[in-house]
Amino acid sequence: MAASDQAAQSDRKLRIVHAVRAPVGGIIRHILDLANGQADRGHQVALIADSLTGGERAAAALAEIAPRLKLGVYRLPIRREPSPLDVAVWARFAGLIRRLQPDVLHGHGAKAGVFMRIVPRPARSIRVYTPHGGSLHYPTSTAKGQLYSRMERLLMNRTELFLFESAFARNTYEKMIGKPEGLVRCVFNGVTAGEFDPVAPASDATDVAYVGEFRHIKGADLLIEAVAQLRANGRAVTLTLGGDGEETAALKAQVERHRLSDAVRFIGHVRARDGFAKGRLLVVPSRGDSMPYVVIEAAAAAVPMVAANVGGIPEIFGPHTDALFAPGRPAAMAEAIGRALDDLAAARNRALALRERIFQFFSQKAMVEGVLAGYREAAAAGQNLQSR
Repeated sequence: MAASDQAAQSDRKLRIVHAVRAPVGGIIRHILDLANGQADRGHQVALIADSLTGGERAAAALAEIAPRLKLGVYRLPIRREPSPLDVAVWARFAGLIRRLQPDVLHGHGAKAGVFMRIVPRPARSIRVYTPHGGSLHYPTSTAKGQLYSRMERLLMNRTELFLFESAFARNTYEKMIGKPEGLVRCVFNGVTAGEFDPVAPASDATDVAYVGEFRHIKGADLLIEAVAQLRANGRAVTLTLGGDGEETAALKAQVERHRLSDAVRFIGHVRARDGFAKGRLLVVPSRGDSMPYVVIEAAAAAVPMVAANVGGIPEIFGPHTDALFAPGRPAAMAEAIGRALDDLAAARNRALALRERIFQFFSQKAMVEGVLAGYREAAAAGQNLQSR
């Protein structure tokens, strides 16, 4: 492509449609930040999301961004598992794409990634896929994992651009599914400038805090086990759990079973920064994660933190991996918590150093520009192929 053509391509304003199943957690945070950044740069953006999940919180978040998305916000009943009703949802996806005529069809997560790559697409548009874990969380040793892996392989040649938020996610995809034929790029998740303001512990802060969804993969139950072990060993550690989700009742029952009601409090869903203030040390106990926003947000806010050595978390911590512990092992987590609480000054110093790393590599601006550069490169590659 000539230099003049490249310049015209980079200046061109795009019509972009993002699609996701559940509008909750880090995945919707990523999409909203990305869509906002793209709208700031003059691109016309739409968002398609599930109407069955998310509740009032999702409705409020989507209503807030809706005026900025010139192509609109649409909610369809997108079920997590494969269903005969998917045919009707596919037809509605196809109708929206036909009407919106996007240049970019960007599917986030497994289910939306399928829909966005099987609908008829406008000429010269590109299909983009960001797994966000999705089907990669299901081992290929299981029947469900086999099904999802087969579907991913079938869709590989219907994808012009694979965007991964971590090298871990890219490597996992290649190991489980295969090496994509389309363009592959890694672009880190990023946080906004205001999130670099430090967060100090609140007056009622407990020793330890957790902020996130109550799902098995997030490991809040492992953290409760670690606190139980610490207390059994004579250390009166206290814990605040900020979040909600499908495991709320099970976690509360676990606290009762360990007789930890006086040591553990549930405060429901909170803004991340408010949750960070509820503990002197943040713990991220995940069984599996790609590039969790809670870690990036906490690091940007200079919050002392220990985390599971899993997924893309080591990529965030960089040279500060002494704060990571073996995943899935409450004893290892308990040891890391005890060590950090014994020397909170060292944990705070590490947090300040990590904040500088986030400022350099994990900004929203870098994320938005990296994604747009991927779009342009994939579109240019497609045009070159068509001209041969």
